[in-house]
Amino acid sequence: MVKNIQIHTPHQGLFDFTRQVAEVVREAKLPDGLCTLFIQHTSASLIVQENADPSAKRDLERWLNRLVPEGDSLYTHTLEGNDDMPAHIKSALTATSLAIPIINGQLTLGTWQGIYLWEHRRHGGYRSVMIHIGH
Repeated sequence: MVKNIQIHTPHQGLFDFTRQVAEVVREAKLPDGLCTLFIQHTSASLIVQENADPSAKRDLERWLNRLVPEGDSLYTHTLEGNDDMPAHIKSALTATSLAIPIINGQLTLGTWQGIYLWEHRRHGGYRSVMIHIGH
């Protein structure tokens, strides 16, 4: 089963979309297999991260913004704005795909794990994520 979902990202940051992925897994009715996610963009990424304490999310966002600042004089790719090249670098440092096992028809995420789309642009929009459920 393959499904494309759209995630609305109105601003930079981490957006939890675990429920949408879990719903696709339920629809697939596959008892055991693999859920593969792929984001079709170069300025956003995917991660599995803590979903219990919001301060973990904020700390990650602030840390990556400090690591890859906007306005660095080394950037030559500036036509699309000051946040575009940093967004590409952030995407390269994180992940564009994830693989999560399915056992007994459910994602095998840990107790405090969630699936996040990490929007690296200040003004996001809609991001496409391909979900493949299979063996």
